[in-house]
Amino acid sequence: MSTIKPFRALRPIEEKVSEVASVPYDVVSVAEARSLAENNPNNFLHVTRSEIDLPENTDVYSAEVYERAKENLETLQARGVLIQEDMSALYVYRLTMNGRGQTSVVAACSIDEYENDLIKKHEKTRPDKENDRTRHIVTTRAQTGLIFLCYRGTDAINALIDKITGEKPLYDFTAADGVRHEVWRVSETGDLVKSFAEVPALYVADGHHRAASAARARTVLRQRDLEEINDSAPCAQPEIEILEAGYNSVAAALFPAEQLEILAYNRIVKDLNGLSDKEFLQKLGEQFTIRETQNPVPEKRGELCLYLGGRWFILKRDFAVSDSIIENLDVSVLENNILRPILGIEDVRTDKRIDFVGGIRGTRELEKLVDSGKAKIAFSMFPTTIEDLLKVADANQIMPPKSTWFEPKLRDGLLVHLI
Repeated sequence: MSTIKPFRALRPIEEKVSEVASVPYDVVSVAEARSLAENNPNNFLHVTRSEIDLPENTDVYSAEVYERAKENLETLQARGVLIQEDMSALYVYRLTMNGRGQTSVVAACSIDEYENDLIKKHEKTRPDKENDRTRHIVTTRAQTGLIFLCYRGTDAINALIDKITGEKPLYDFTAADGVRHEVWRVSETGDLVKSFAEVPALYVADGHHRAASAARARTVLRQRDLEEINDSAPCAQPEIEILEAGYNSVAAALFPAEQLEILAYNRIVKDLNGLSDKEFLQKLGEQFTIRETQNPVPEKRGELCLYLGGRWFILKRDFAVSDSIIENLDVSVLENNILRPILGIEDVRTDKRIDFVGGIRGTRELEKLVDSGKAKIAFSMFPTTIEDLLKVADANQIMPPKSTWFEPKLRDGLLVHLI
């Protein structure tokens, strides 16, 4: 059973929606965010990446960054750019990229179900990123971006969505990257709520840090509320107020898994752990067949491509792996046979020598990072599949970090959940 609830979204007025809607906070650097929001005070990056409105040397984790985020969110409301719905609703949100569409239901999902693994995860989070978004939520009292969930689609839900999308949308705009965004408001929510109650499980596809941060923020805010209730006039049933608080749910876009496509999530490493190029390739040759290639993209599972010294190489494993779902993933092979034993990267979540590059940026971005000296080596991956994700989550296992990259990305600022 999957519980979804309508909520009173904070959203842009229709004539300002394309100005407000922004890329997710975590797919751009501070410099990129500053450039995107330049000369546009309505861009939601002023809320999600508020450090762009502070001096360039500002610590991005300082208290003033979170306070500025709160101030900027309040300013957008005061200026009438963002309005809160009078009544709770569900929403249908469709993204279309290169003629291919994927359609979600946007709802408030239970944090209890998330913590009890009825909303299943496949990835661990990084403490620094989790701390950052927790502070952002607690300070702004808002979940400013949607969690990206998926589920195994059903005919009943598909039929309801088809009916809703036959009507005029609330929003319909095309962003600068060519992705079309359409949103419908659903006031009569009963049928969708009942249909999702028949869905056995939801899965976090993208947004593990947002989800974990929402759960942590709930703990902080609930404790504050309990202390305030106990310090004020006695309340006969204070637990009722706590149970009904908005922070007990997290806003999410729920997509049928069969509509989703995963792109590669590539890696760059800053050094070769003291090895020369020749020594590194020799060590790789003990486990992989290596040959130079003109194609920087692996053609099938079991292959990796690497860029080193201005040349691309393809690696094919010369060893067998176990039948484990996790061990068979190419990201696991990379981690277990190259990153850890050869390059000395024990924890990819915390080691500053490794970074991750979304597949949407292409292999030219990898070449640029290596050629410029910002990285020593790059790995081009074959994409993990959506079925891999579901199987791993159903088995209560965890993929290596940054195993999946989803496109197109949900826009921040369209449907904000105030808590």
